[in-house]
Amino acid sequence: MSSGPTGEQWEIRRDGQRAVVVQLGAALRHYEADGRPVLDGFGADEPISGGRGQILVPWPNRVGDGRYRFAGGDLQLPLTEPEKRNAIHGLLRWSPWRLLVHGEDVVTAGTTVFPQPGYPFLLDVVAEYRLGPEGLETTVSATNTGGVPAPYGVGQHPYLTVGTDRVDDALLTVPARYRLRSDDNGLPVGQEGVDGTECDFRTARPIGGAQLDTAFTGLERDPSGRAVVRLAHPAGRHGVDLWLGDGTRYVQIYTGDTLDESHRRRGIAVEAMSCPADAFRSGTDLTVLEPGDGHVLRWGLSPWGTG
Repeated sequence: MSSGPTGEQWEIRRDGQRAVVVQLGAALRHYEADGRPVLDGFGADEPISGGRGQILVPWPNRVGDGRYRFAGGDLQLPLTEPEKRNAIHGLLRWSPWRLLVHGEDVVTAGTTVFPQPGYPFLLDVVAEYRLGPEGLETTVSATNTGGVPAPYGVGQHPYLTVGTDRVDDALLTVPARYRLRSDDNGLPVGQEGVDGTECDFRTARPIGGAQLDTAFTGLERDPSGRAVVRLAHPAGRHGVDLWLGDGTRYVQIYTGDTLDESHRRRGIAVEAMSCPADAFRSGTDLTVLEPGDGHVLRWGLSPWGTG
């Protein structure tokens, strides 16, 4: 029997690294390297707040009014952000997942999205967390096991920290050429270049007073195909790189300004996403999984430096 607000706690370790994944939503609760926290996570006896570490399937971010049209039919999702009339962050955040593999340095969990009001599709979903010499690698895979095509998007919602009391002094690098402008409900209304805007973090600089809840795209990638968002301590001697691999077309940066006071601006969310907010309605970079097709999202964390 599970106990505590997030169920079973699945711990993995390797070479001074330690990570904990929880049964509830297969969320990433904790990650540290050489005793230094990399995530602004949550305790084993605490509920999840602010989306911390959660997997966002079968859509990341928001669907306006929870209403969309697919394959000639009109569908209505539950409004899980009712104050803004949105369906937010998918269907699996508050579901218990089943443990599939638990080794010393790897944990794999799985679950099923069953047909339901607003999403009458069938998906098998698997999340793997693996510690390696470069850090923590996360892979979220989905397969359409139903008989009809299914709309699909995915993301994940970790908060990073470099040990500062607030994110203001931390140095942020986001290798993106474009940002999405949003309305008051967090839905995209256009795309623009970051040149000359407060959202240009292509060169490392302090976050300062910037209030970000912003999606970025046009990601600049290295020869391996990864784009790297970097958060560094003001002293520049240590930090963490969050790399965006297969399936990641967007990254949402959130400075936590709307969280409760105890969590506000304490960590910065860096959310790998396959599509932007409202993709179920706009179709922008939406994945349509044919029966038997799959999708993979890969991202990871690479701590660096000392002192």
